[in-house]
Amino acid sequence: MDKIALTAGALYVIVLLRAGGTFTLGWLTGAGARRSRLAGRISSAKFLRAERAIQRWGAPVVAVSFLTVGFQTAANFLAGSMRMPLPRYLPALFVGGAAWALIYATAGLGVLEVLARLFAERPALGAAAVAALLLAACGAVLYRRRRAAAQATDEAAPEGA
Repeated sequence: MDKIALTAGALYVIVLLRAGGTFTLGWLTGAGARRSRLAGRISSAKFLRAERAIQRWGAPVVAVSFLTVGFQTAANFLAGSMRMPLPRYLPALFVGGAAWALIYATAGLGVLEVLARLFAERPALGAAAVAALLLAACGAVLYRRRRAAAQATDEAAPEGA
């Protein structure tokens, strides 16, 4: 149990620093954009309405984003660039970050322990399991890239072609 608590604590600090840094980077980027040539577009009524909605209702989205893969960085950056107030953002960061740290500490350590046992008892099977995991990860990345490239090609093609 101490191993899980220590891992969860370390992961919690990491996620607070990473997500908080992403929020800060978004805040600074948004502030810079408000002083640039984009200021006219950013001050449109539609944009300001969206900004107010994110400032008010974005905290649950930020908290839940920690349970997703690939969305949490975007959610934290957007929360910063849309100037979500810290009293709304910080509780979402603390709750979502804690959930993320606990999930990764328990599930992550569980997977590592299973792999360690597998390597200790049956090295060939352990190597095959790691190879299968790596192949699955590479396949998923390749699939997503091909799908994104196909979508970009479809969007770039002129209509009626």
